[in-house]
Amino acid sequence: MDAWRKLLRDVSRSFYLTLQVLPSEVRPQIGMAYLLARITDTIADTRLVSVGRRRTALREMRTAILAACDEQGAPVPDFGELAEAQTAPAGRGSAAERNLLEAAGGIVDALKSFVPGDRRYIRDLLQVITLGQESDLARFGAADAAHMEALESDNDLQEYTYAVAGCVGEFWTNICRAHLFPEADLDDTFLLTHGILFGKGLQLVNILRDLPEDLRQGRCYIPRMRLAEIGLRPESLLDPGEMNRFRPLYDGYLEQARELLAAGHAYTIALPRQQRRVRLACAWPALIGLKTVARLRNANVLDHRNRVKIRRGEVYWIVMRSLIRYPSSRAWARLFDESGAK
Repeated sequence: MDAWRKLLRDVSRSFYLTLQVLPSEVRPQIGMAYLLARITDTIADTRLVSVGRRRTALREMRTAILAACDEQGAPVPDFGELAEAQTAPAGRGSAAERNLLEAAGGIVDALKSFVPGDRRYIRDLLQVITLGQESDLARFGAADAAHMEALESDNDLQEYTYAVAGCVGEFWTNICRAHLFPEADLDDTFLLTHGILFGKGLQLVNILRDLPEDLRQGRCYIPRMRLAEIGLRPESLLDPGEMNRFRPLYDGYLEQARELLAAGHAYTIALPRQQRRVRLACAWPALIGLKTVARLRNANVLDHRNRVKIRRGEVYWIVMRSLIRYPSSRAWARLFDESGAK
C-alpha cells in the first residue's frame, strides 16, 4: 500500500490517521477497501454527470473489482469524464478525488497481490457497498431542494446504514480476526453482530448530524412514514421553525444512535486486550460519535447555519484520555459512560 499512501492521506485525513494506528498486518487490506469504496462513492456523488452514467460506472467498477478478486481479467472502465468533473468550475469534487479516479485501474489491479481470503472479504464488502450506492442513486439521483426524496420506512433506514457502514464493521471484524487473533477464544457471533451494529451507529450519527445539508440536496434520510406520524413531510424539515415538532422523533433517533454506539463500545471491550491498536482505532470513533450525539441533543439541527461539529482539540483530548486510561481496564471501560452515555 506504500504506492497509495499519499492518495489515502489526501482523500481522507481523518481515516488516514486511524489507518496509521492499526497493526501493519491489517493496514493494507483495510486501506485498499477504503480506497475502492472511496472511488465508488466519488462516482456516485459526481453530480455533473448524469445519474444513468453514474449507475453504469458503478456497475462497471463492481465488475472490475469482482473480476480482480477472482483473479480474472476485466478492464477498469475509463473514468475520464468523471475525473474531469471533480475539478470543473461547477464541480463539487477536489483534485484529490480526480487523482483517485485516474488511479482506479492501478488500485483495482493491486487487488491481485492479496491472498485469496483477503480478496474474498474485500469482494464481499464492495459488492454490498456498490449495490447500496446504486440503490441510493435510483432513489436520490434526481433529487434537489425543490424535488425532495425520502426513505420510506425504518426498514429502509436499516438497509441503508448496513450498506454504507454496517458491512464495514463486518469486514473489519473478519480481517482482524483472520490476521491478528485467529486462535483467540472469542464469541464470533457476538463480534460480527456488534461490529455491524457499531458501523450502523456511526452512520446514523452522520445522518443525524448532516441532516440540514442533505435536505438542501433533496435527500431526506428520516423516513417519510415516521414524519407523517407527527404531521410532517420531508419538505417541512427545510424550515428551522419546525424543530419543536420534529424534536421528539429526532431525539428518538439520537437515542437509537447512542444504543448502537454502546454496542460498538461492547465490541471494543470484547476484543483481546493485547490488541491495543485495534481497540484504540475502534474506541475513538465511538467516543467522538457519542460526543456528537450529546451536542446534537441541544441543537436546532434544521438550522443549517449552526452545523454541529466536534473540534480538533476535542478529538485530541479524546485520544489522549484513551491512551492515558488504557493501562487500567476499569478506567478505560468507563470512558464511554463518562462521555455522555446514560
